[in-house]
Amino acid sequence: MSELKNDQCVPCRGDLPALDKEGIAALMAQVPGWQVETVEGVARLVKRYRFPNFRLALAFTLAVGELAESQNHHPVLVTEWGQVTVSWWTHAIGGLHQNDFIMAARTDCLEECPSG
Repeated sequence: MSELKNDQCVPCRGDLPALDKEGIAALMAQVPGWQVETVEGVARLVKRYRFPNFRLALAFTLAVGELAESQNHHPVLVTEWGQVTVSWWTHAIGGLHQNDFIMAARTDCLEECPSG
């Protein structure tokens, strides 16, 4: 399997099934530090990123927002002093899709490969 961060998101129709436990487990190894959390019966990929101040947390939030717009796939972002919590899932299918794992991997790259 290719590195997720290099994969492209594909349009996801609402008639596709969400990943099952085996599918999720197979992709989790490629997104270390992410957790699967169930909120209102829907599985989500969630990770908290820590920063030394609000300015850096906000810059990261904006970078994730730009990434989300570029792929037309949008997370929940909670920005607080010194941390940002990112939650990915596919609304159209009410669960996790490979796109969510691609976006999680790309989100990690934003933190690891800052642009300045």
